[in-house]
Amino acid sequence: MLKRFLFGMIAVLAYGLPASAQDARDVEAALEKVEEATETNTDHENMLFLDLIYGRVVIELYPDAAPQAVERIKTLSRQKFYDGLYFHRVIDGFMAQTGDPNGDGTGGSSLPDLPAEFSDTLHFEKGTLGMARSDSPDSANSQFFIVFNDEGAKHLDGKYTVFGKVTKGQRYVNRIMKGDGPNGSFNDPLDRDRVLRLRVAIDVINAEKAKASAKEAEDGSTD
Repeated sequence: MLKRFLFGMIAVLAYGLPASAQDARDVEAALEKVEEATETNTDHENMLFLDLIYGRVVIELYPDAAPQAVERIKTLSRQKFYDGLYFHRVIDGFMAQTGDPNGDGTGGSSLPDLPAEFSDTLHFEKGTLGMARSDSPDSANSQFFIVFNDEGAKHLDGKYTVFGKVTKGQRYVNRIMKGDGPNGSFNDPLDRDRVLRLRVAIDVINAEKAKASAKEAEDGSTD
């Protein structure tokens, strides 16, 4: 289990490598990967890239249905709030929950709690993302969960805010380590997966394009 923890930390550090450590082929491949992931949706401002040790998960956001929740997730993602946070509650056949800096379900961001944005038309099914909350409907803050399958979370309809859905990479979500303690908790604190990185897609796309342009200019200046 310690190896899993160390591998996750190595992956986090790897994302911090400067652009100067990449050659032109690396930058081009990274840009192609981003473009491939977003080919079915051009609203990159309302798309997230969730990077796990297993691969990249692409998430479509629902700003029309849950504008405040979507804005909160994007704001915290841009602050790099989620990077390195554990999936602290994971129930097999149900969902994986993250977004708590305390790592035990008791924490949140410094921003105020959000009002409920329940929907009569959106349902909790495979890949759906919902805002976690306490007993109060208006207590969502930073924690969210991703549903594993179509059958496991139908009872949440109309009770939790739906703000997005996985469009690519659900197989990576399904591999998230499942809790072995009560209610999806973990007996071993190291036996958990982390969010490596959560970003708004347009920011990643613009960064990769900037790298490609900088590399092209650098190559041109050395000809």
